[in-house]
Amino acid sequence: MKDEATSTDPRAKAQAAVRALRQRIGRLDDDAIDLILRDARSHYAWTDKPVSEELLRELYEITIQGPTSMNTCPARFVFITSDEGKDRLEPALKPPNVAKMRGAPVTAIIAWDPAYWERLDFLFPHEDRKPLFAKNADYAHDTAYRNSTLQGAYFMIAARALGLDVGAMSGFSNAAVDAEFFAENGWKSNFLCNLGYADETALFQKLPRFAFEDVCSFV
Repeated sequence: MKDEATSTDPRAKAQAAVRALRQRIGRLDDDAIDLILRDARSHYAWTDKPVSEELLRELYEITIQGPTSMNTCPARFVFITSDEGKDRLEPALKPPNVAKMRGAPVTAIIAWDPAYWERLDFLFPHEDRKPLFAKNADYAHDTAYRNSTLQGAYFMIAARALGLDVGAMSGFSNAAVDAEFFAENGWKSNFLCNLGYADETALFQKLPRFAFEDVCSFV
């Protein structure tokens, strides 16, 4: 009877799935951690190896599984792969970033939708949270910006996990990007991320990081 209940109760099924995952994989091995964070680098130059639409779809499906506040999922992704798209994006970039964008097979605009909360009936169906956002513009904005940034980070880690290299960029005009790409739907750009297979000859040494004792504490 217990197994039968687990198979039909969504909560029990979700809990069983997490237990099974933990039994199957206790932690990532050191090579995997090196690939996604510890030895990963931001890249500035790219080979001409293409990135397929199939791989971008897989990247999205992994990214979207990351947690967001109340499952709001405010991030929106625009993949710029064509010369026409790059021509439209270039005027918004600071000059040092133009070659980085031009050389990458894909540049993703990580954006957020101000109307994200209107989809909470789908995303958070068990409780009506729309009034929290409809009556508080500042709260809605902060939730969107914070969580779309989180989703952008998930996106970068997922890309590395799939064997892609990434190079995030904030050196651009958000207003220019929004006017060019989002005039109709009202989305707001957060940051850009180049994707592809890097030419590592453009790298310099990895910059310092703080030690644990410098920035961490116990209370």
